Amino acid sequence: MRNDNKNRRGFSLVELMIVISIIGILVAIGIPAWQSSVRSTNEAAAITHLQRISTAQVTYFNTKNRSGYGTFEQLAGGGYLSKQFAGDTPLVDGYIYKMALTARSGNEPAGFAVNADPQKPTGITATGSRFFYVSSDTGITSNSEKSAGPDDPPAGGGQ
Repeated sequence: MRNDNKNRRGFSLVELMIVISIIGILVAIGIPAWQSSVRSTNEAAAITHLQRISTAQVTYFNTKNRSGYGTFEQLAGGGYLSKQFAGDTPLVDGYIYKMALTARSGNEPAGFAVNADPQKPTGITATGSRFFYVSSDTGITSNSEKSAGPDDPPAGGGQ
């Protein structure tokens, strides 16, 4: 009678292959769900940031005797926005923010427009799949194919 099997410890090759296969299946299911969660979180953050930028612009405009809107530098420097928005095109939570200001001229009032575009809109490492826009004339709009503008539909959860 052989007692070799009773004294042997460890896993067989088949058992290890089964465990590795199960781990592979769990990873294959989990990674896309995690990436989708990251994109959704970044998109929700972008909408929230655009709402804050819009509010900060109105506050800045009223504080400066309704003479004009502020740049990201002016808003961040004045405490209207977080310091993470300092710079010409801040990158915050996977989105790149771009602002255009319009000075008051004649009967035309001053204005602002802000685009929030995903840093990487496609692929496995996408930071978001929707593009957002807000201005002094519109609420938040979104587009799933290109930079959003005033003619795009309102963003879900936006104004």
